[in-house]
Amino acid sequence: MTGPAGRPPRLPRPGLRTILSLAFSAMAALVAVVIGTLGYHAAAALIRDDESDDFNSAVHAVSGQVDREKLYPGDFNGPGGLSEQLLHPIRVTAQALDATGTILPGTARLDLPTTADDRELAGADAPARTVTDVRHLGGVTCRVGVVSLGGGRGAVQIVQQLDDIEELLEVLRHQMVAVVAAVVLVAGGAGWLVAGRITGRLVRLTDAAERVAASGRLDVPVPASGTDEVGRLGRAFDRMLVRLATAKENQRRLVQDAGHELRTPLTSLRTNLSVLPSIDRLPPAERTALLADLAEEARELTQLVEELVALAADRKADEDPVEVLLAEVVREAAAQARRRSDREITVLADATVVIARPDALARAVGNLLDNAAKFDPAGTSPIEVVARGPRVEVRDRGPGIDEADLHRVFDRFYRATAARSLPGSGLGLAIVAEVARSHGGTAFAANRDGGGAVIGFTLGG
Repeated sequence: MTGPAGRPPRLPRPGLRTILSLAFSAMAALVAVVIGTLGYHAAAALIRDDESDDFNSAVHAVSGQVDREKLYPGDFNGPGGLSEQLLHPIRVTAQALDATGTILPGTARLDLPTTADDRELAGADAPARTVTDVRHLGGVTCRVGVVSLGGGRGAVQIVQQLDDIEELLEVLRHQMVAVVAAVVLVAGGAGWLVAGRITGRLVRLTDAAERVAASGRLDVPVPASGTDEVGRLGRAFDRMLVRLATAKENQRRLVQDAGHELRTPLTSLRTNLSVLPSIDRLPPAERTALLADLAEEARELTQLVEELVALAADRKADEDPVEVLLAEVVREAAAQARRRSDREITVLADATVVIARPDALARAVGNLLDNAAKFDPAGTSPIEVVARGPRVEVRDRGPGIDEADLHRVFDRFYRATAARSLPGSGLGLAIVAEVARSHGGTAFAANRDGGGAVIGFTLGG
């Protein structure tokens, strides 16, 4: 079976749990191999050095004894001979050579043939002459030291078998390999269990994300246990779903409310448009009133669409927060409101500087001023704007706000009973509340002592 263009199909990648288990095993194997290798070489060097020291001690002991007294090959014969006395504590053996270099019967320990050097030392006149070398006999490796007895009396061979040492080291190597294999197996099993605990929640989180992607539902339960990074990820994902669900619900309500609010001006506009074909037959006064109604309805429809767009669009991405002199923003908004409403507006502001999005802030203040002018169109008292610290409030002397409406004036499209005959969409104060929230503050509304209302917002951070 081949893939596209004749290529063999790709094998599925192993899961995260398998990868973590293999990583655990690989790290454990690496550590075990390094420690085992170092340990083995240290132990092997120690054993070899110890055996070499034993051999050298035996050669020196025999050489010293020969140098101190006149000895014969027979002195090393039998259980009570010098070989037992000198070499018993050490893992070496000795066999004596006569003057011709022949192994003396009764002293032979190994079938180790003599060499020309052995025979030369056996016939030497000087005592304690020593020669050492390594010899191989039938697959057996030995370290051999030959000490002359002097006076042509013979010599002594001190023999140490090295194969026993290598067999011991071979056993040690096998044990090291077995330990490394056991460590790898244990580490793999432990890694599998630990990886299962780690990846189990990731797998459940992945399943939840796939269910959200497949169904579009945002009420899928999300595993969010634990205080580690996986737990934090689960809680963040859960909060994200909550935010998405809230945004989806707000979007649904916005669409429904917008459809409801747009229906009224569109119906009125359609009614007036149906009269346009017969406008020439209308009296001049009715004709002028019809055209004025059309212009007003178009203006209100335009304003409603603009406010819907401003409320629905995320303007945060288009404008970065900067340092803003709050008094300057308030004064500019007041100047624009004066031109629109032809009302007197006074500004009381200190020198507070805030971190904010200037255009959004100006729109919120402008909406507050437009709202005050709308509810007090024939008022003679000035509209007051007070900006002290991170707080802005607009005070008017209009009819005030009914107590039942105070907690709802910032809802989208909400219009109090007294305001339903006035122009507007019911979105102005909702935009004020949204701007305040986006800056970490809140919007507020209250009735003013002596009549009127006080509506404003605070800025956080």
